[in-house]
Amino acid sequence: MSPTAAEREAEVRQALDHVTDPELDEPVTDLRFIEHLAVDPDGTVTIGFRLPTYWCAANFAYLMAADMQRAVAALPWVRQINVSLGKHMYADTINRGLANRLSFQAAFGNEASAELDELRRTFLVKAFQRRQEALLRHLIERGDQPVTMQLADLHSLKLDETGARLRGRYLDRREICARPREPLAFVDANGSAIENLAAYLRNLERVSINAEFNGALCRGLLAARFNETDEPTLLDFARMPPRAARA
Repeated sequence: MSPTAAEREAEVRQALDHVTDPELDEPVTDLRFIEHLAVDPDGTVTIGFRLPTYWCAANFAYLMAADMQRAVAALPWVRQINVSLGKHMYADTINRGLANRLSFQAAFGNEASAELDELRRTFLVKAFQRRQEALLRHLIERGDQPVTMQLADLHSLKLDETGARLRGRYLDRREICARPREPLAFVDANGSAIENLAAYLRNLERVSINAEFNGALCRGLLAARFNETDEPTLLDFARMPPRAARA
C-alpha cells in the first residue's frame, strides 16, 4: 500500500529534524522556523520557512535552506523540492537562488564575501564543542576519566538514556575535529589531546553560554514577531540557575 500524505509529511519533518540552525545547533523544527509544509501526490515537497527578524544574516538563511533541500531530496520518493523564505530583506534574492539551485556566491554576486563552506565549518566546530562539553560533564559526574578514555571504551560504556543521547550527539560531530583513526575519545578543536581538563571545560562553557543566550534571543524575537507568547524570553534565560539550559 502506498504511503499516505500524512506519512510522507512525517518523513519530511523527520528529515528536517536533522537540519540545524548553524549558530545554535538546534533543529529548525524545534526552533519553529518551518512555517508551511505541503506534500503533493507527485512527490513535490514545498517548504516555507521563517526567521526571527527581517534582517537575520542572509548567509545563515541560505545555508539552512540549502540543508533543507539536501535533507528532503534524499528521501527516495521526492521528485522536486521547493524551499522559500518569507518576509526577509533578502527573501527575493534567496528564493531566486534556491529555485535555480545557485550557490550562495552566485545568488548574491558582489554582495557575497565568500561561499558558505568556511561558515559551515566554523559552526560545526562550535557544535562539536557544545556537544562535547555536555558529554564530558555527564561522564565526570558519573566518576569516569574522559581525558584518557579510548573511543572504543566510549562506545561500549553502559549509559542511561540521557548519557546515551549525549554520546550519540557528540559522536555525530566528533569527526569534525578528530583525525581519522584517532584512538582517544576526546580531543580539542585542533584534534589534539586535552591536557588541562578544568581549563578546557571553562573555555567550552563560554561557547555554550553564548549559544544559549543567542537561542533565547532568537526564540524571544520569533515569538514577538509572530505573536507566539508561549516561547521563552531573555528574561527566562536570565532567571535560570547557572548552566541550567544545558541539554
